[in-house]
Amino acid sequence: MFDFAKWTSFINDLLLGFLPEWATVLVECVIIGVLVLLAYALLAIFYILYERKLCAWFQCRLGPMRVGRWGLLQVFADMFKILLKELIALKGTDRFLFKLAPYIIITSSVIMFACLPWGNGLQIIDFNIGIFFVLAVSSVGVLGILLAGWSSNNKYTLIGAMRSGAQMVSYELSLGLAIITIVLFAGTMNINELVAEQTSAWFIFRGHIPAIIAFLIYVVAATAETNRGPFDLPEAEHELTAGYHTEYSGIHFGFFYLAEYLNLFIVSGIASLMFLGGWMPLHIPGWEGFNNVMNYIPGIVWFLGKAFFISYIIIWFKWTFPRVRIDQMLAFEWKYLMPLSLVNLVVMAVCVALDWHF
Repeated sequence: MFDFAKWTSFINDLLLGFLPEWATVLVECVIIGVLVLLAYALLAIFYILYERKLCAWFQCRLGPMRVGRWGLLQVFADMFKILLKELIALKGTDRFLFKLAPYIIITSSVIMFACLPWGNGLQIIDFNIGIFFVLAVSSVGVLGILLAGWSSNNKYTLIGAMRSGAQMVSYELSLGLAIITIVLFAGTMNINELVAEQTSAWFIFRGHIPAIIAFLIYVVAATAETNRGPFDLPEAEHELTAGYHTEYSGIHFGFFYLAEYLNLFIVSGIASLMFLGGWMPLHIPGWEGFNNVMNYIPGIVWFLGKAFFISYIIIWFKWTFPRVRIDQMLAFEWKYLMPLSLVNLVVMAVCVALDWHF
């Protein structure tokens, strides 16, 4: 497996050769910031086209085909259209909070994006409570949604924001419990150590039935957490027009749009990290020849492939199941999903205590 730490160490030593340490750190921060924003934008563009084409495939259509070959440039046309639109602040809005809300959401999304491990030695933020940090930052996005709905001075945006806040706070419990189940099994919250623990086999295989149940709970909770169908009540077109971002236009609306699609990639990346080994190749104990062949595939390919696969499942949910009612959605979380998560956590604790795992 290729170690990207060799490249990063080489660049650091090269900069230290003709710059003082403080300037080296500053240059490295600028380079990392530019790369993160570039990867963020490119992945958002890819995911918009990815979902459009998958949606068309599910509905026996072709999807966007007019702009560029196979419609590949349609996303860029839409992006330029959004950027050229006027920023409008309606009468009666709290202008400061109205403008602040999309920046809170996009900042929370970018910080979580920076925590993902893309390959061996290719991670920006990593410390001993990495998973706890990711969960903490993800909860900040709820504040941006609530501010957007309240500051817009519109009953549809307010109802959408209240729905979204109730939904995200509720399903964060099941999502967090599913992650804690795997943290309990691994014995660490450090992101790099979580990946390293899956060298011999991924957690979804080593953790037996509790790990599989935790994975299923995580996928359902992540679908609700990102406000995607069939849990897209905050943006129900027939009831709330566009939900909490009804009054937004231009780049401010673009921030909501980008964050929604990148959050899909982020929750998929966290699922691949926690259950499918992250950038770690597929290894089968005793199959050394097979394992050596798998090691030739770059870690970044493994990570992106797993994330795209889980995103496919979440998109499949959206375009397959009908939208549920708000009472059904909350009852499903509090009456079924969270109790199941708690029981599953206890079962995993028993398995770890008695060493009933691979």
